[in-house]
Amino acid sequence: MKSHASAFTLLELIIALAIGAILVVYAVPSYGSRAACSHRIDAASALYRATQFIEADVPAEVSSLPTGLDQAPPFGASVYRLRALPADEANGGYAVEARPLEAGPMRDDPCGAFILDATGLRANRTADGAAAADSDLCWNTR
Repeated sequence: MKSHASAFTLLELIIALAIGAILVVYAVPSYGSRAACSHRIDAASALYRATQFIEADVPAEVSSLPTGLDQAPPFGASVYRLRALPADEANGGYAVEARPLEAGPMRDDPCGAFILDATGLRANRTADGAAAADSDLCWNTR
């Protein structure tokens, strides 16, 4: 009786590698854009939590945010650092900013820093202080 060893042929191996390469070409950029969207949603959520804290602490002006409200996401490695901005006549009494960390995954994000003020105005600023191109796209949670 003759034994027959089964194995992949070279053609089958090349086809499997080609299919794997095609999947990677489409999956990696899609994963990156989904991760960036998730980080932006974390930043927006953290800003809303921080503004609720500030509005609940009406008697005193808040100069710094407590631990847990000073970063996004609130647990684990932070991607954004939050801070309360001083009051001026344009922001209605306070503003909160979520700035991406210099060494974080969102450092080159075109949305830049997220800003929410007491009037409900949502804005984005790039690292050089200019307004982001499409702020509505940055705040989109879909």
